[in-house]
Amino acid sequence: MGIFDKIFGDSKTKEELQKEEKQLNEGLEKTKQGFFSKISKAVAGKSTVDINFLDELEEILITSDVGLPTTIKIIDRLEARVARDKYLNANELYQILKDEIGLILAENNTKDLESFMPITDKKPYVIMVVGVNGVGKTTTIGKLAYQFKKAGKEVMLGAGDTFRAAAVDQLTIWSERVGVPIVKQSMGSDPAAVAFDTVQSGVAKNMDIIILDTAGRLHNKQGLMDELSKIKKVMSKVIPDAPHEVLLVLDASTGQNALEQAKQFSAATQVTALALTKLDGTAKGGVVLSIADEFKIPIKYIGLGEKMDQLQVFNRKAFIETLFE
Repeated sequence: MGIFDKIFGDSKTKEELQKEEKQLNEGLEKTKQGFFSKISKAVAGKSTVDINFLDELEEILITSDVGLPTTIKIIDRLEARVARDKYLNANELYQILKDEIGLILAENNTKDLESFMPITDKKPYVIMVVGVNGVGKTTTIGKLAYQFKKAGKEVMLGAGDTFRAAAVDQLTIWSERVGVPIVKQSMGSDPAAVAFDTVQSGVAKNMDIIILDTAGRLHNKQGLMDELSKIKKVMSKVIPDAPHEVLLVLDASTGQNALEQAKQFSAATQVTALALTKLDGTAKGGVVLSIADEFKIPIKYIGLGEKMDQLQVFNRKAFIETLFE
């Protein structure tokens, strides 16, 4: 029985579980090599947690892009647990580390999701996607549309990044690939007008889910804030409480730079969920912990490759078990 069988039980088919477990294993391989293998070497032969081990662990966590504040928190908690529980062997130390990392993910309100489907009766359910250019925002939208459609939902895309012709073209390609409608206007059009047309069309066509792309600019925080506020305002004229979700897409391979982007966008708009892309291409997956610890925004999705089906709902238990496997 694999990790996913224990976590998800009968909620998925055996084939689905095997496929997702293989994806996560392969996607976290570089992080596991850089994180867990180093911890294994540091723990080997240890009969006590001494200052040398803690210094080594601190270096391992920081070089995995866990970040200094989160690293200090983990080490402080580890020391407290060892003092209380009396660490005896390597397996117990692994378990303590797993427990403390799990707590950091739990404390940021990240839930153990089993499905892509929003738990809501709102229809259409509107997702506004934000993030800088190059993080995999458009690809993530396409992958989400694929998962929603596969689950039998009617999905519509809105090409709200009107400042880059490539963004509109790329989203159009994804809409054709997945087989879902898209609302778009000419390059340079008002993004709020695209948002309004998208939700109006989505309501008229009885869509289940609307996913709206937005411009990925960060050079002017006030301009970004004004733009996103305007988009929200025009959508609310059609659907009073839209958007129901503001999804921030971050590139995990950029490490601490992703943390800075999260700060900027959190200041510009009320981000309600995170998607971390390109975890398969980095040994710095520890940034997941740093982001979770600092922002308390639920991590909802992780990208593990370029293919259409290589997006998973984030399950902290599966993530931790795979990391320490």
